Amino acid sequence: MKIAVKLFALAAVSAALVLTGCSKKPTRPMPGDTVTQTGTGQVTPVMEPTAVDPNSQLTQRTDGVIEDQFTIRGLLKAVYFDFDKSAIKQSERPKLEAAAKYLKEHPEHRLLLEGRCDWRGTAEYNLGLGDRRAGAAKDFLAKLGVEIAKLETTSKGSLEAAKNGTEAQMTEDRRVELVILKK
Repeated sequence: MKIAVKLFALAAVSAALVLTGCSKKPTRPMPGDTVTQTGTGQVTPVMEPTAVDPNSQLTQRTDGVIEDQFTIRGLLKAVYFDFDKSAIKQSERPKLEAAAKYLKEHPEHRLLLEGRCDWRGTAEYNLGLGDRRAGAAKDFLAKLGVEIAKLETTSKGSLEAAKNGTEAQMTEDRRVELVILKK
């Protein structure tokens, strides 16, 4: 009798766990749905690029390079990829060679490789593809003699991609950004 009661209790607890299940994953907001409101009542999408605030510690140079106390963006050119591919194209290799040269000339700096994708595909798939792209760039730099300790990777996936973008916009979204880390 005691065994039957224990089995019944175990079955009841198991059924309760199965019925409650896991909560549904939250969906990520669409970039166009995320807005900020200014004091004038004007609504501006958050994802739109804005001018550098003169009171911030960012410095925008005339050559399009953005620099702060920790990073330099835009000095090294992004590496672009074909749709749904993570192989480094022959035409993009000189950009990574320039990055390797820069790191050899500036041994105090490191490099962050940000893998990105266009809007097509699921968020999870695009995060994985962005990671593979950043990893391919890291492997290529390592083969050029760059120390692995000087390289970090991250994936932005399609988080900042132009949704339903034109072919030209999607081509621009399929890239690895080369961000110089000063510290």
